[in-house]
Amino acid sequence: MAADFFSAMRVSATGLDAQMKRMNTVNSNIANAETVGYKRKDTEFTATPDRESFGDILANKLDENVQGVLVTDVKEDTKPQRLVYKPDDANANEEGYVEMPNVNPVKEMADMISAQRSYESNISAMTAVTQMANKALELGR
Repeated sequence: MAADFFSAMRVSATGLDAQMKRMNTVNSNIANAETVGYKRKDTEFTATPDRESFGDILANKLDENVQGVLVTDVKEDTKPQRLVYKPDDANANEEGYVEMPNVNPVKEMADMISAQRSYESNISAMTAVTQMANKALELGR
């Protein structure tokens, strides 16, 4: 049963880590929204089985569907940059346009709120697991 508590904590910990990396990526996008040459970035997630060792796999078949999350990559957005008319800028092309990052502040803030809520949900799950473990210890006294 202790393994179940640890498994739940490990899964929530992977969620915390992934959402923190997502928030850092969004922060970078917002900070560089007006930086010439910057390319907007997105985080990519993948599910991963919650296993610490081969022994864990053999010992507990019931947890085979328990999965955490990993950030597998931070990729540059492939959408075209936005063109801004600035004929006096040193980075302007022949027509006077400068390629600026395709960062949409509204979308970035929505992503930030989503990541923050996911992060908070993982903290709540960890708190609940800790409380359950404490109650289980009290019952054993």
